[in-house]
Amino acid sequence: MKLTVISVGGSIIAPDRPDYAFLSAFRKMITEYLDADSGRKLVFVAGGGAPARVYQDALRQVRDDAAPELQDWLGIKATHLNGMLLRAVFDGYATDDLVTDPESEDVSFTGRILTAGGWKPGFSTDTDAVYLARRFGGKTIINLSNIRKVYTADPKKDPDAKPLDSISWRSFRAMVGSEWNPGLNAPFDPIASAIAEKEGMKVICADGRDIANTLAILEGREFTGTVIGA
Repeated sequence: MKLTVISVGGSIIAPDRPDYAFLSAFRKMITEYLDADSGRKLVFVAGGGAPARVYQDALRQVRDDAAPELQDWLGIKATHLNGMLLRAVFDGYATDDLVTDPESEDVSFTGRILTAGGWKPGFSTDTDAVYLARRFGGKTIINLSNIRKVYTADPKKDPDAKPLDSISWRSFRAMVGSEWNPGLNAPFDPIASAIAEKEGMKVICADGRDIANTLAILEGREFTGTVIGA
């Protein structure tokens, strides 16, 4: 069995609303990939995207003292909505219930695709992806978002920021820090990064809207992106 865990960012599932053009192209590519080899299995972990941002912002507008935990829960519920959308898009391949606790004894993986959403406050779905990779023996996580590569700094704020083809966990964690805040904009969240480094995992960050590039990653061909922990 060849298992790959893919963190599907909310920024590409629902950048402002569900992107049906992306979902259609993504479904076509993934089903062809799975049909080509019966030993392939995938885990999708959905991010929150626009629903998370909209509801978290609404709470902050009403309560500027809103607890981070409450903001996290709104984001988590948004990931469940996006996760159920992915499960429905891949109905027939995804035959198990949406995973909302990666450590639960009730998690079943009998289909070709397992879908998951957020678990609990304190980290993003990147961390859920790491937990599921560890549970099912995956050593590589493909982190799909709306960025092509990881940069040395935020390119929107630093004109001297440079794209990276690869970076060590030590250097990456020095960039993103060690603390989580709801809505944190980082290529891979600090909590997930610490666990992934400890587990000896590799993370590939790439632009998920580039369907051909995602397929190249899955098939082990040359691709555009950044390898963390290379």
